[in-house]
Amino acid sequence: MEENKKSPFEKEYELAWDKYSKNELKKVFDLADRYIDFMSRCKTERECVEEFKARAEKAGYKNLQDLIKQNKTLKPGDKVYAEAMDKIIALFVIGKRPLEDGMLILGAHIDSPRLDLKQNPLYEDTGLAMLDTHYYGGIKKYQWVTLPLALHGVVVKKDGTKVNIVIGENEDDPVFGVSDLLIHLAKDQMKKTLAEGVEGEKLNVLVGSIPINDKKAKNRIKQNILKILNEKYGIVEEDFVSAEIEIVPAGKARHYGLDKSMIMAYGQDDRVCAYTSFEAMMEIENPEKTCVTLLVDKEEIGSVGATGMQSRFFENTVAEIANLMGDYSELKIRRALANSKMISSDVSAAYDPNYPEVMEKQSSAFFGKGIVFNKYTGARGKSGSNDANPEFIAELRNIMEKHNVVWQMAELGKVDQGGGGTIAYILANYGMEVIDAGIALHNMHAPWEIASKADLYEAKKAYYAFLKEA
Repeated sequence: MEENKKSPFEKEYELAWDKYSKNELKKVFDLADRYIDFMSRCKTERECVEEFKARAEKAGYKNLQDLIKQNKTLKPGDKVYAEAMDKIIALFVIGKRPLEDGMLILGAHIDSPRLDLKQNPLYEDTGLAMLDTHYYGGIKKYQWVTLPLALHGVVVKKDGTKVNIVIGENEDDPVFGVSDLLIHLAKDQMKKTLAEGVEGEKLNVLVGSIPINDKKAKNRIKQNILKILNEKYGIVEEDFVSAEIEIVPAGKARHYGLDKSMIMAYGQDDRVCAYTSFEAMMEIENPEKTCVTLLVDKEEIGSVGATGMQSRFFENTVAEIANLMGDYSELKIRRALANSKMISSDVSAAYDPNYPEVMEKQSSAFFGKGIVFNKYTGARGKSGSNDANPEFIAELRNIMEKHNVVWQMAELGKVDQGGGGTIAYILANYGMEVIDAGIALHNMHAPWEIASKADLYEAKKAYYAFLKEA
């Protein structure tokens, strides 16, 4: 019996796994191994920037501020990076064409949903030392209880001394956690909605229970914790007010699935796109147009603040770049931004057979079918949306085909269910061509998110193809 043949007029979104040679399959898994190592070590914005900066410098990138101080000039082929407050970084490879012809930009964010310590976090209650937290970004609060958690961050003392803190990642480190109510006493809790079952003010982290020896002292457990912190880090309680400490899932990223086809890691939204963008950028040499990889903070809370995409960091950095190229004018900066093209790299929701009711299969992203392009984002009736032009999409289709990139087009769930946005609309304000494109995840915004290794590889290929051809 003859098989049903696909019409030559139909589009079939293929599985990337079906096309890999033995050699290319090795590249898929090698990239995944490097990514797993990165995700195991870099769980905060600061840690990401430090890692990217170190790798960039090793690859020949120069610090923009150093070049400004030295009154250096920039020429085609030069590699430059700029950073701000250790939480945002932009990398440039200067192109042969004038800056006002536009740049090719990859943008992603490196912040992720988590718990943050409040400014006065440490207290004692009924013989237990606790840390008070404030959740950051969109989390399901019930997912953060009974997990092993780690502390990552920085404490800045009055004299300006900076102390880096990571507790909970080494095998002999202690871990921490938020308790949950035992099922035997949870009658009332179980009647609540998932949103109400765990309250934000109850996301307090248990950190100790041994008192100091002085039985007459007040807050003996708290004092012992402060004593341990002082002995190890030289800090006192007041130093918490000038600290930035994040509570994140403890432990390494892992291979996921019996076939090891997937990756489980904290913070894949959106470090999975940041990492693949960075890897693609490292392969760019002597481009026609100036290439940029822009990795930003604060996307999960609206891209606000000095290190968010809504700041003037990128615009100011472009102005400084133009000045070092000997080609600065306000008009040329405006032209450079307006004539640019950008892939706003952020994650999408992968179809989950456990929850088909919130997805529309025809417009869903699937594991293993490559990078996901989103013509528009936003919520419900495209509220807060970027909407990419079909002319730009057609150009990208051609580029992806030329570089044999597996890709798919999708939306974020059923229209009435909600949705989400990225940094795309902010850059689009300059008048440049922008589209959202990234990697599909399961468990998005949960402590442990899941991605396909094939999609990781295809995304990196796609980002490189864009920088090379657009």
